[in-house]
Amino acid sequence: MSILLSVPGVWEIVIILVIIIVLFGAKKIPGLARGIGQSVKEFNDAKKGNEAEDKDRESKP
Repeated sequence: MSILLSVPGVWEIVIILVIIIVLFGAKKIPGLARGIGQSVKEFNDAKKGNEAEDKDRESKP
């Protein structure tokens, strides 16, 4: 199977965005996006912290 089959097309993305706007309203979308961005940032920070701990453990005998 090709990976392109799993990538949503333009119309699918437009439909998803319209549904999100209808469900949450245009005023709440920036807050939702900000919350998602903060969650991704915290996840990446935690991942980097775990990688640093792993390197420390590997360097110690």
